[in-house]
Amino acid sequence: MELKLWQVDAFAEKPFEGNPAAVVPLASWLADDVMQAIAAENNLSETAFFVPDAAKGAGHYRLRWFTPEVEVPLCGHATLASAHVVFTHLAPQLARVAFDTQSGLLTVERAENGLLAMALPAFPAKPHPDADDFREAIDEALGYEPKDVFAANYALAVFSSPDEILEADPDLIADILDEFEEDGLIITAPGADLGFDFVSRFFVPGLGIAEDPVTGAAHAALVPLWAKRLGKAKLTARQLSARGGTLHCEEQGERVLLKGKVAPYLEGAIKI
Repeated sequence: MELKLWQVDAFAEKPFEGNPAAVVPLASWLADDVMQAIAAENNLSETAFFVPDAAKGAGHYRLRWFTPEVEVPLCGHATLASAHVVFTHLAPQLARVAFDTQSGLLTVERAENGLLAMALPAFPAKPHPDADDFREAIDEALGYEPKDVFAANYALAVFSSPDEILEADPDLIADILDEFEEDGLIITAPGADLGFDFVSRFFVPGLGIAEDPVTGAAHAALVPLWAKRLGKAKLTARQLSARGGTLHCEEQGERVLLKGKVAPYLEGAIKI
């Protein structure tokens, strides 16, 4: 069996920025263990697989995402990457694609200046059930205390400055998450000093990803939080991983709109 594969960098102006994702279009689903094995072999934060949804017609697909270790219910950057592959290689006549996923219907549209606009479900922050203990554990591990901690689609901690975000040690955070049985942690701070509305990093050791470079799913929680705090719906965000990536965001109630560019990197074939 031979399968086409594209590897692209999402939320990137050029290769080696943003978050790499592998995209594998299929005529029909492979066995789950085969898709998981392909994702493990790719060893990227996510590999996306999609099949045409013949019942709904052109531009409609069913989409799934796998880390090297598990299938996940939502992945923004690999959705953006999948749309890029459709728009560039499979159906260039389309201006909009719709993906049926575990997180509902996700859409991606062509936008201005080469951007792609993706709509994700919003995850409003709620009080963390172990807020005091969690805040204290983060303070003891990192040497500085978050101003607030929340629960959304992942645990979320708000700090005072971008410097605190940059200094965070993934290994220390992994120990905290293991103690509290959390899959992942989003850390964030105001970003005005760097020319952004807010900045963040995202650690997901529970899903096999020590640090994710640029994360759409994390911004599905961050955008509602910062829109409320800053009193505006449109925001510009920067994820401060080593690769880094910029997201143009809009809070839309039950949805979050994220815009970014995609940089192609590799095209090949899987032979199994």
